[in-house]
Amino acid sequence: MKEIDRLSLVMKKLRGPEGCPWDREQTHRSLNACLLGEAAEYMDAAEDGDDPGMCEELGDLLMQIVLNACIAEERGAFTFDDVVRGVTDKMIRRHPHVFADASAGNSADVVKLWEAVKKEEKGAERTSLLDGIPRHVALLQAEKMQKKAAKAGFDWKKQEDILDKIREELDELRAALAAGNGDAVDAEAGDLLFAVVNFIRFRKRSPEDILARANGKFARRFRYVERKLAEAGKTPEHATLEEMDSLWNEAKTCGL
Repeated sequence: MKEIDRLSLVMKKLRGPEGCPWDREQTHRSLNACLLGEAAEYMDAAEDGDDPGMCEELGDLLMQIVLNACIAEERGAFTFDDVVRGVTDKMIRRHPHVFADASAGNSADVVKLWEAVKKEEKGAERTSLLDGIPRHVALLQAEKMQKKAAKAGFDWKKQEDILDKIREELDELRAALAAGNGDAVDAEAGDLLFAVVNFIRFRKRSPEDILARANGKFARRFRYVERKLAEAGKTPEHATLEEMDSLWNEAKTCGL
């Protein structure tokens, strides 16, 4: 028996009457967070060059795919074989320079071919440049929306102009906060974040990578604070903000 068939049987058993209560309760929607989390864990392993970790996380991702396919099969929607067949056929269609008579001399040509075939496949379904952008990873969604709009000529001329927009959004956020309008505060905070993403995107950087670096820096410094507090027999919960701020600044001084 092929390992993929064995995995399918395991997932079907888990979903069966005598299987796992948790697995039986899952739906496509309830599994979204799990799928996103597993993808993020794989990205971390890949970034770290962790081959065993990559192998494990790819397995977890595959498990999520098979489980979703099992649920779909129960509904009579599609099967795992349909998933595999569909993506295999798509790879053949979208690589006509390999499987047909098209030519591509470099990666840029390949991307053009891919987009041309994709447009032909999806043309009737999409009515906007923004169609087809994932909604569930908002930072990535913002970046892709902005790139699509930029390709159509709707873009800033220079990065300083975006900084002015960021200041404008920050002023509007302050005004909403002063007015005590909670909904407006949320809306203006979103506009501010969108403008910052635009600034990073305009500079040919990845907002996801930039935020990931900031997350990593925050984690390093906060762990330093925790470590120093532990050496003094304390925890963050039992330390004052002043103590933690002092250690935070110390961590910055240390280059963390």
